[in-house]
Amino acid sequence: MQDKKSRIAALVAVAAVAGWVMVAAGQGPSQLPLEPVKERGASVTGALEGWYKTPDGGFSILVGYFNRNRSEALDIPVGPNNRIEPGGPDMGQPTYFLPRRQWGVFSIDVPKDFGSKRLTWTIVANGETTSIPLSLNPQYEIEPYKDAGMGNTPPVLKFSPTGPALTGPPRGIAQTLTTTVSEPATLTVWASDDAHVEPGSQGRGRGGPPVSVSLAKHRGPGSVTFGAVRPAVDMKDSGRVSTTAKFGAPGEYIVRVQANDSSGEGGSGFQCCWTNAHVKVTVK
Repeated sequence: MQDKKSRIAALVAVAAVAGWVMVAAGQGPSQLPLEPVKERGASVTGALEGWYKTPDGGFSILVGYFNRNRSEALDIPVGPNNRIEPGGPDMGQPTYFLPRRQWGVFSIDVPKDFGSKRLTWTIVANGETTSIPLSLNPQYEIEPYKDAGMGNTPPVLKFSPTGPALTGPPRGIAQTLTTTVSEPATLTVWASDDAHVEPGSQGRGRGGPPVSVSLAKHRGPGSVTFGAVRPAVDMKDSGRVSTTAKFGAPGEYIVRVQANDSSGEGGSGFQCCWTNAHVKVTVK
């Protein structure tokens, strides 16, 4: 199983590189995917994490991205410069791209008869265009709800102490809030984990909280300023996590809430075990 996980991680990396090369080849000089990282001015590419079966018998494609800038975050609205086709251009993808690698930030449900069809996510950033295919390639099937080799499972997020438990990839909207530009919204979530510790991991699960939580803007027309991007997890209060979010302009936003266990960011590249959930905020 560990060999299978390693093979999937390698295939994901190859697919991302192939997407870069395929587009850049038709556009003349461009930054190569393995060149040193820039502070600013580099490209952004989508990243196919893999696909998995859904309870209704359909399939879901899990997607992240790689912003090759070390410090530049980019706003790229859905449209010609940020599109998924056919059927788009809007399929829930981010419009705000944090620097570096972000894992499994959204999922796309496809029907049972999707078969060998594919979608294409195209991003134009800093004048560079990248495209990646999104498909149900059998080699990319993943197990985001349990690491069968190690027995690890993703952290659990709840948006009320007795609310539904959310684990693994994001599906739909977990919570809806309303606020104003002048009044920060309070974001509260309860996080827990099975306390499984991955071999060789550091920190979480070894004397500290078994889970960490971070927040990020996923979509929205203005800036989002969090009271704490990585708020403390209060294990004495059932894993309660609370912070504020101030919005720079009115409109509709989506905030991504991510929980990681000892396996680290993106499950160390193995598509398990972490949890992402989306919070919709209407700002008046």
